[in-house]
Amino acid sequence: MLMVEMGLITPPVGLNVFVIHGVARDVPMSTIFRGILPFLVAMIVCFLSFQPFP
Repeated sequence: MLMVEMGLITPPVGLNVFVIHGVARDVPMSTIFRGILPFLVAMIVCFLSFQPFP
């Protein structure tokens, strides 16, 4: 599920970002992408911390 959400907030797909931009039309896309960075970093940390060790 983390990987799906990461795919929905990162370019080139970024479907959730386009939905946010559609709701808040006065906010530039670059601001929205900068706003998702802390969430993206948190998801990457969670993903890497729960990997099984061989």
